Amino acid sequence: MPVVDTATVTALPPTTWRPGAFVPRRGLGNAHVMTVFAWAHRRTFPDLPEPESRLIQVSADTQVLAHCHWQPERQAHPTLVALHGLEGSSAVHYMRGLADKGRRLGWNVVLLNQRNCGGTEHLTPSLYHSGLTDDPRAVVRSLIESDGLTAFAIVGYSLGGNLVMKLAGELADHPDLPVLATVAICPTMDLTRCVAAIERRRNVIYEFNFVRNLKARMRRKDRAWPGAFDLSLLDRIRTIREFDDRYTAPHHGFGDAVTYYHQASALRVADRIRIPTLVLSAEDDPFVPPSQFADPAIRDNPLVHVRLSSRGGHCAFVTTRGLDGDGYWAEAEALRFLSAVMPASSFALPRPR
Repeated sequence: MPVVDTATVTALPPTTWRPGAFVPRRGLGNAHVMTVFAWAHRRTFPDLPEPESRLIQVSADTQVLAHCHWQPERQAHPTLVALHGLEGSSAVHYMRGLADKGRRLGWNVVLLNQRNCGGTEHLTPSLYHSGLTDDPRAVVRSLIESDGLTAFAIVGYSLGGNLVMKLAGELADHPDLPVLATVAICPTMDLTRCVAAIERRRNVIYEFNFVRNLKARMRRKDRAWPGAFDLSLLDRIRTIREFDDRYTAPHHGFGDAVTYYHQASALRVADRIRIPTLVLSAEDDPFVPPSQFADPAIRDNPLVHVRLSSRGGHCAFVTTRGLDGDGYWAEAEALRFLSAVMPASSFALPRPR
């Protein structure tokens, strides 16, 4: 029998959204098989037009690259900003999958490359980190000013999910931003707990791949900004924690990885979230422990709706084709939620049902 998940949803606002059930595609019931399949599967999007590439100034010395899929009259439609995970980019399959589905449902979709990602190491002397919400805030402000957009939702995966929830918790300090709803998919919202999970022996392949990519990025960074970083000890780094201790934390003024993980975790501010927020995650996620979602900051916030399935892996959630279009359930569920909780006035066309 297929494994059907259960939902933890509290104090739903009066909307048409109700949580859907996730059923793993046959043969993908194992978390690692599911995770690797979603990562390795080469998806194609024949109906997705080429995006507009846009460089957005987020600070005096830093630009980020966004790939934008616009509706014909963009000001009359809501805008979805998508944030990728660690060492991802706007080109990863789930970002393009969101763009493909969102565009067909009447959304503008902006796929944001975080600092240095998507081949943009030359656009900034800085590095990105897991709590750097300054950049997506600057992007939203830029789109308001340059394009006259008035209604935003943000979706983030993994590290990007932590960013989304941290940004949502900080919105009270930025009342000028019309971010009306958010979705976090497998968010690493307690970085200390998530880094400890990825350090477990059974996750050695995931950590090896992340560290390999982080090292490669630092070498590209050195070519773009010669001498800006000391790479003499780079080859000795074996873990994400060692990388963050050596580069990420000191570069951003956190001092060490322990302080960085505490300060950058969305869990610190999740109790301040005051907009509809959906969390999609899986109990079998290899390195996003479900225990973090039982924290009172999440559990006691009626606007944060946790959809915790028994299966799904990490940022995978592949179901049978036809049940959710191409079978990538999290993308479809995120858009169902956002289309239900966003004001009807955000859409020029009738909202999808």
